[in-house]
Amino acid sequence: MRIKVKVKPNANKNELKEISSGFFEARVSVPPEKGKANQRVIELLAKHFKVPKSNISFVSGQTFKEKVFEISKND
Repeated sequence: MRIKVKVKPNANKNELKEISSGFFEARVSVPPEKGKANQRVIELLAKHFKVPKSNISFVSGQTFKEKVFEISKND
């Protein structure tokens, strides 16, 4: 499954909200440097979808605020 995520770094807390079907907003408390924010978003997605972090991969947007992720579930 592919989802879009709008990332807001340097937030007060880490949270993931579903805005609409397949579109999420992630607030992370780390800065967007050296992949720290991206890693935190992957952790939030893994927890939300109950999958290992290794099942989540970037499709596009690694250096942009809007990112596309591919999430593969273990059946």
